[in-house]
Amino acid sequence: MHIDLTGRTALVTGSTQGIGLAIATGLARAGARVAVNGRTAEKVTSVAATLREQTGAEVVEAAADVTTDEGLALLLDTLPHVDVLVNNLGIFGARPALEITDDEWRRFMDVNVLSAVRLIRAYLPGMTAQGWGRVLAISSDSAFVTPVEMIHYGTSKTALLGVTRGFAKVASGTGVTVNSVIAGPTHTEGVEEFARSLVGDDLPWDEAQRVFMREHRPQSLIERLIEPEEIANMVTYLASPLASATTGGALRVDGGYVDAIAP
Repeated sequence: MHIDLTGRTALVTGSTQGIGLAIATGLARAGARVAVNGRTAEKVTSVAATLREQTGAEVVEAAADVTTDEGLALLLDTLPHVDVLVNNLGIFGARPALEITDDEWRRFMDVNVLSAVRLIRAYLPGMTAQGWGRVLAISSDSAFVTPVEMIHYGTSKTALLGVTRGFAKVASGTGVTVNSVIAGPTHTEGVEEFARSLVGDDLPWDEAQRVFMREHRPQSLIERLIEPEEIANMVTYLASPLASATTGGALRVDGGYVDAIAP
């Protein structure tokens, strides 16, 4: 299977680290011109330089806070059209349910949901006009298995699935596909720190990971954390012409974490 995104421009929000950076790297290696996005210009410039060196791809520096009108305007000045939009930006955090304030609820919905809506509204018309495009959202197993310690996060990721399905209908028959990717427990720096806080610092990482998964994430069928590159593999496929008949879907890269047959 050969994935070729030569001639396509892709924007990955929140792509200076973690899953977003892995996705940007995967798209760049497939030949896409990739826009790296983050709020800090210095960080974006550094990551973009590394990505160019690693992949040889054309990389656009798109420093902007896409949760604000000003940031969106700045982004559109830098990047007026994209062929592939990956709404990866998201925040999470633990909080007892009864202590989550209205402001915190609004912040999670604004960052995790409305930022995606704003960008789809901005870029979807150009995609439909040219008769080709890919819109992707990075959701979470928490959309289905709502964590009691962060129901605001889980609810926002459930809402993102509805946004994706709805805009897939808007793009019906245009050659543009709109999908979600459901990411399971993933190996990022923050998750590794969290895992070690639960199982201790004295174990080698491979063993600590197995203990963490066995004791704290027993639903996983692969019994390990997912690597960001594994999520990027799914995104890169869905961004390609090979996925032309897949739209309106919620595709799982969760290691079997969600105990359900569908989606």
